[in-house]
Amino acid sequence: MQITAFLGVAHIHTPGFVAKLQDRADVKVKAVADHDAARAQKTADVFGASVLNVQAILADPEITSVIICSETVHHRDLVTRAAAAGKHMFVEKPLGITHEDTDAMEAAVKAAGVVFQTGFFRRSDPKWQFIKQEIAAGHLGKITRMRDTTCHMGALAGWFDTEWRWIADKSQAGGGGFADLGAHSLDTTLWCLSAIAGGPCGHVKAAVGSVGAQLDRYPDIDEYGCGLITFESGAIAVVEASWVDEKLHSGVEVNGLEGQIYVKDDKLFYYSKHVEGADGSEYTGPMPDAAPHAFELFFDKLEGKPLGVELVSVEEAAQESRVMADFYATAGA
Repeated sequence: MQITAFLGVAHIHTPGFVAKLQDRADVKVKAVADHDAARAQKTADVFGASVLNVQAILADPEITSVIICSETVHHRDLVTRAAAAGKHMFVEKPLGITHEDTDAMEAAVKAAGVVFQTGFFRRSDPKWQFIKQEIAAGHLGKITRMRDTTCHMGALAGWFDTEWRWIADKSQAGGGGFADLGAHSLDTTLWCLSAIAGGPCGHVKAAVGSVGAQLDRYPDIDEYGCGLITFESGAIAVVEASWVDEKLHSGVEVNGLEGQIYVKDDKLFYYSKHVEGADGSEYTGPMPDAAPHAFELFFDKLEGKPLGVELVSVEEAAQESRVMADFYATAGA
C-alpha cells in the first residue's frame, strides 16, 4: 500500500487524478496541502484525508510519495523540498518556467535518487510508441523533419475563466496556450529524436519560437505558438500548439530519407523502404499495446509492477522546460 499526499491541487488535471486514485486499492491519500484552504479541503474530503501544511506532510515518514499539482510557479519550492525529504514525486507538467528553476529541480531530484514522473501521457499511446520504435529501428532512415501539433478550444470556450484562471496567468503558469499544450508536442518530439531520450538526432542545437493571440480573452498571455528546433544531426522539428482551434486539429508527421509517418484523426499512414506493406497507405500492421496513463505508471512503478512504457526521467522533463523557455525568450514573450 502506497501512502501519498497532494502538494497543491490547483491543476486542471487534479480531478482526473483524484478519480484515478479512487479506483486504486493500493494507494491511500493521507493528506492534502494547498495555499487555498477551501481547495485543499475539497480534495481532502474525497479521501477522508487531513489538510496539513507542506512541512507536516514532508515530515511524515509514513508518506513516501507526493503528487505536486500546484501552480507551476510553486514547483521549484515544492520539488526541492520534497526531494530533500526523500519523497518520490509525480509533478504535473511542465516541470519549470525558467532555466534557473528547472536546473535547481533537476539537480535536487537527481541528488535525492527518488522516483520521478510527470504528466506526459501521450507516451502511453500505441501510435507514439510505434513512431518512436520505427525511428529507433532506422526504418525511416536518417530523420530530416518532424512536425507535431497539440490543440483544443480552451480559450474559445472559456475553460480558464473561473476555477482554472491561473493557467492563463503568465506570472503563475509561465506562458499560455503554447506552454500549456505545446509541452505535450515538445515532449513527444524530444522523446523520439533527442539524445537525452535515446533518440538518433543528437542534442538540441538551437530553439526559436513565436507566439500570438487574437481573442485577448486572457490579457498579456499567448493563445497559440510555434517553435523550431534544430538538432545536432541536422534534423529540424516544428512544435505547434493552440487554445483557439475549434474543430480541425493538425496531425503529426515524421520524415526521413527512407520513410515517412503521418498521423491524422487517429489514422496512421506509413511508408518505409524497409518494412513490408508500408507503402504509404493506412498502416494496419502490429502496434504496441497501450500503456497506463502517466499518472498510473508512477504508482505502478512504486508498487513494482511491470510498466508498458518507462517513466519520464527528470532529465527529459528538464530538457522540455528549458527548450520551452528558449522558445519564449526568442519570441520576446
